[in-house]
Amino acid sequence: MHYRRSLAAGGTWSFTINLVDRHQDYLIRHIDVLRQAIRQTRSRHPFEIIAMVVLPGHLQAIWTLPPDDANYPLRWALIKSVFSRSLPQTEFIRESRLAKREHGIWQRRYWAHQIRDEADWQTHVDYSHFKPVKHGYVQRVSEWPFSSFHRYVRQGLLPPDWAGAAVMWGLDE
Repeated sequence: MHYRRSLAAGGTWSFTINLVDRHQDYLIRHIDVLRQAIRQTRSRHPFEIIAMVVLPGHLQAIWTLPPDDANYPLRWALIKSVFSRSLPQTEFIRESRLAKREHGIWQRRYWAHQIRDEADWQTHVDYSHFKPVKHGYVQRVSEWPFSSFHRYVRQGLLPPDWAGAAVMWGLDE
């Protein structure tokens, strides 16, 4: 099967990036390392973070690339690499990954969706911000510290009580 990614310069994409073992909590336990990997990558290969939420075993991100650039795969490869190399190597690494000098932390593939219009943009931003409630980590979106939701509140784009509580959505059962 030939896998093909959409690569439109200046586009906006929604991503889901997973750890190999989604039961691990590397992403929040090492949040400062992840933030540094993102800062380092952005300094060399700029992109705008529209929304982002980091959960223990995966993250959701929405990015817009510069008008003349479509290379988000390079950016994700750099972020994953910097993050992985900054952690002690305690995870099991398969022979196939060792041969390619890869760590065993991240899934190789990730989900990428090119944002088509304003409604699609809003749906993906809301979905990203609501993920911690959906996965049962918190009752309210505002309770999750690793989310761009807090930036949206500071900028007056969303109220602090946006989306209510998990009980409102029937997720507490």
